[in-house]
Amino acid sequence: MSLASSDEIKPEDIHNLLEHCVKTAHKVKDGDIEGEFIMERCLVLFSKDYRYSVIKNFSGELCGHYPSKVVFLEYQLSDDERNCKKRYDDVQSMYDVPRMRELIKQARYARCRSRFPVPVILYEGKHVCRSATLASGAEMFGRTGLDFLFSAPDRPQEEAADRGGGSGADTFDRFRGHDINLLKTLSIRYICDLMVEKKKVKFGMNITSSEKVDKENRYADFCILSVPYPGCEFFKEWKDNSYFGEMMKFDWNQDYVDANLDIPDDSLLNKIGLDWKKYRTWDIIQLTQNYMKLFIHILREGNTGILVHCISGWDRTPMFISLLRLSLWADGAAHATLSPAEILYLTLAYDWYLFGHNLPDRVNKGEEILFFCFNFLSYITSDEFSLKSSSSARKVSRTDSECNMDGVLLDSDHRRFSIRGSNTSISSLGSCGFENAPVFFTTNPEEDPHLSHGRNPSVSISARYSPAANRLSSENSSHFNSIHSNSSSSSSPMAVPNNLRKMETTRSTSEGCGSWQVVSSCGSLRGLVSSHDSPHSVGSSGSSGRLSSCQEAIEYVESTRHKKLDAVRRIFHNAYVNKIAAKSGGAGGIGNFLDQFAEKVGIRSGKTTLV
Repeated sequence: MSLASSDEIKPEDIHNLLEHCVKTAHKVKDGDIEGEFIMERCLVLFSKDYRYSVIKNFSGELCGHYPSKVVFLEYQLSDDERNCKKRYDDVQSMYDVPRMRELIKQARYARCRSRFPVPVILYEGKHVCRSATLASGAEMFGRTGLDFLFSAPDRPQEEAADRGGGSGADTFDRFRGHDINLLKTLSIRYICDLMVEKKKVKFGMNITSSEKVDKENRYADFCILSVPYPGCEFFKEWKDNSYFGEMMKFDWNQDYVDANLDIPDDSLLNKIGLDWKKYRTWDIIQLTQNYMKLFIHILREGNTGILVHCISGWDRTPMFISLLRLSLWADGAAHATLSPAEILYLTLAYDWYLFGHNLPDRVNKGEEILFFCFNFLSYITSDEFSLKSSSSARKVSRTDSECNMDGVLLDSDHRRFSIRGSNTSISSLGSCGFENAPVFFTTNPEEDPHLSHGRNPSVSISARYSPAANRLSSENSSHFNSIHSNSSSSSSPMAVPNNLRKMETTRSTSEGCGSWQVVSSCGSLRGLVSSHDSPHSVGSSGSSGRLSSCQEAIEYVESTRHKKLDAVRRIFHNAYVNKIAAKSGGAGGIGNFLDQFAEKVGIRSGKTTLV
């Protein structure tokens, strides 16, 4: 495999990347030749849109499970610079690279596993950084002691003394000070700690600490956000729950969970408009969505950078870094020239693999946080997760405030439909939806090569029902029941698209009045479904072509953002089901595993194969 082929990333490259990642976890000390090829491809992808500098980590001397070349993005290239064959390599770096590397060498002891803060995303001059949490005293003394014992003979004496001498308190102050200096050099103000613990404890010993519990208050100059998020073990439960996150909540009452969500009283953070006191009532989808809103708000409205970390920084941390990178890319605010396959390759390779995510171990244990990350893209396609202003939302105006189908997304290009229970803002999204709505629809799989997998190409329409794909709010449930008290019901109905056209954003009426029809088990049309109807509560309007309780049809006009994120998700699903899911049976056996996985990505519905 030559680097000449790295200029163009194709879906099969994603397959090859995942196949490699599931076989081995990256450790730069191992001299991973394939890993070096992946690293070079990432540099090519970065270079298409950014000027950057590289901090060398060839032998893992900075961190054994960081990339061999740590990328420091400097600025986005202009169109002229992108089109110029000469990449201005002779232009002096914005960073004093030798000084920065030396600062990192000193600061790395302050963090767990030497995983120091690294800038990985750049937006309008503001860095999104990642790291591990703070190291405990035992780890700091242990690492510095080993480095002192095995230091090279020609290493300057003052460097060895700095690492090995001094009292315990002095050592804490010195290394914490180096860490703080690095963060300030990168203009970081907001530190978002995803740990559900104040300190990680094993066998009665504190093995890590956190900025939020630093007794000396060394991090007082930073705004520290405690945003606890379940660890990778939770995603084994998510897998066992047939990959459904709706209504699935983390148990905050477990003994080891002692960190509460804490958003400081800050002029910037107070404008988000979320009731953080309710975080324990949110399911995993809501929790992830609201944290994404938080991070995006800080990036959009703030003037400084943000650090995101969990404990080791190789599970929860890459998930949010990956989601942020993809979200900015979908808005055209980062990696603007990359295709869906290219941005997927970059985030899988750099954010996950090269920063040490142990995919072989996670897949073996069924802790599928990687799959959750890319499956979650379907929950952040709307403009409320965009860096753009809300005025740019491309949704049809509505005349009936109760008729709201924000949860319905149509992709006419690939004829793929999904109804998702977007639970983030029940007041803004309204309360209408299908209580047992089909999660995925697929028609004519030949049009979507990422879903067909060589099965029967004949057209088929089917659906699987989620117990809580879209929830009703308590204050409006009685209203909906009164509207449909005289409705008839069909046996095993399913909603299917009647019309795939896109409407103009200013259009307020529709002759067909609605894009959904209900088909009974024998295939007959039962009538049109309003956004308030569940498939078991259908109006009797029949062929009148009117929704029973709405005066206009609501069609979601797909945004570019949705199309881009959906394209990434489909490419990933195809590669994952071929290279990982098909080879990982889990406790329930390979057949059961594939059935669950196929249902989630829309390939299989119940006992009926779709494609």
